[in-house]
Amino acid sequence: MKETFSLKKNQDFKLVYKRGKSFGNRLLVIYYLPNEKDYNNLGLSVSKKVGNSVTRNRIKRLIKESYRLNEKNIKKGYNIIIIARVRSSDADFKSIEKALVHLIRKVNFWQE
Repeated sequence: MKETFSLKKNQDFKLVYKRGKSFGNRLLVIYYLPNEKDYNNLGLSVSKKVGNSVTRNRIKRLIKESYRLNEKNIKKGYNIIIIARVRSSDADFKSIEKALVHLIRKVNFWQE
């Protein structure tokens, strides 16, 4: 993720949850808020409801890789939080990537 940094602080997450907009699909939910910078901040959230630590970390790796592969097509200047739903625990890479691209297109972040 060359052009994206991590969203790490709890107050940053709370700000995006409170002031941002959200969309969801079967596997993922996305929250976003403009950050007035020329790069994105990406935060991931995977609840304990999704599974044990091995499963949660696997889901995080799949989401990060999906984002990385499609990063060149995503508009810059946003704080983005991606939340994995419980159904994502059984999902493979292709379905996670498809769900992520669907959400990115839904919030008009996709640029060719």
